Amino acid sequence: MQKTVCLILFIIIALVCQSAFADEPANKVRDDLATAFVNQLVQGEFEKAVKPFDAVMAKALPAEKLKVIWNGLVSQYGSFQEITETRTEALKQYQIVFVTCQFEHGKLDAKLVFTAENAIAGLFIVTSGAYHAPDYVNPVAFKEVEVVIGKGLWSLPGTLSLPAGDMRVPAVVLVHGSGPQDRDETIGPNKPFRDLAQGLASQGIAVLRYEKRTRHHRLKMTLLSGGMTVKEETVDDVVAAVESLTQQPRINGDRIFVLGHSLGGNLLPRIGAASGKIAGFISLAGSVRPLEDLVLDQVKYLLSLDGSITAEEQQQIEVIEKQVEMVKSPELSEGIAATELPLGVPSKYWLDLRGYDPAQSAKTLNKPFLILQGERDYQVTMVDFQKWKQALGSRDDVTLISYPGLNHLFMTGVGKSAPAEYTAPGNVANVVVADIAKWIMSQK
Repeated sequence: MQKTVCLILFIIIALVCQSAFADEPANKVRDDLATAFVNQLVQGEFEKAVKPFDAVMAKALPAEKLKVIWNGLVSQYGSFQEITETRTEALKQYQIVFVTCQFEHGKLDAKLVFTAENAIAGLFIVTSGAYHAPDYVNPVAFKEVEVVIGKGLWSLPGTLSLPAGDMRVPAVVLVHGSGPQDRDETIGPNKPFRDLAQGLASQGIAVLRYEKRTRHHRLKMTLLSGGMTVKEETVDDVVAAVESLTQQPRINGDRIFVLGHSLGGNLLPRIGAASGKIAGFISLAGSVRPLEDLVLDQVKYLLSLDGSITAEEQQQIEVIEKQVEMVKSPELSEGIAATELPLGVPSKYWLDLRGYDPAQSAKTLNKPFLILQGERDYQVTMVDFQKWKQALGSRDDVTLISYPGLNHLFMTGVGKSAPAEYTAPGNVANVVVADIAKWIMSQK
């Protein structure tokens, strides 16, 4: 599901190289060729750009396809601004030149692979930049321990960020959004779950994060995909993670909280119904509206970012609208092909979510809630936040906070939020970590 809403483009072409390279003059030649290639794309000279391609590349990526790819990048990341730098790396017999391109809404690297004859044998478009820990992380205030969540076929590797000292401490389990996420919920150069884990551990709160089942057990989950629901995708592993924390001697078993991001926030009521050992719940951009409606709204938003909807894009919208109608139809059954449903997700998954209203279901949980929302979030919007507020806002044990300027990752930005900003290095805002820590510490 994440691949639909993030739209981060990766082009992978077969690499064919004959020998290693070493001399500086040759590197300068390839830097110049790589820079010229990008400049030709900027000028719309796609026929010229493909001339240095070797035979494999020429067949796989003709000028017409290259034009479509470049125009797609511009539509997502805004107008090209400048080349900010080039750098060269050697990888065994390969020589790779990275050309860092500044667009209006972020940076991308054009990664070009050269043969010994200076032909272009491979092209990747990758996010530019690297992860950096935020200032609010104090590495001497905690240690990280590798742990295993669950048992048997579905056990998962995880990391427990444990505050220094010997006092018993409260703890949080981090629950991923949709898609095959890693323990850091990595998106481009960003690692929001690492920010949260290490930021909270720096303030005396233990945090458990782990690989999502659909990532770590990808093959087994694929084989079971027709019978998968959110129980198998998410809920079972959260329950196992909470149970594992109760076995940790440093953890106060009466103060174990669950923090869900996006789909993870949506599922908090189901998680609460499955485990009685949770002291409270934290929703970060937890969706409330039906998942199929979110998918449709996100697609419409993304296709309209350039200010217009083409005839082809309107056809895409109409296809998804038809799929959404099928999800809502009383005729939906497990016999309906996944190709007729949003994102190609099998019908059992949709049937399991039918009628589920997280905000209303949360009323049945006699546990405190902290509900946080970025006001620039286009994936889960203030509409969802208002629904949480309408359902739970009158309760004394519920705190709701929205943040102007923050996106779906709770990182700062300006203007309309777009997928491109996820490719720029950033961190979860300090105020969000501080608010979570303050709330947890107030729950005695």
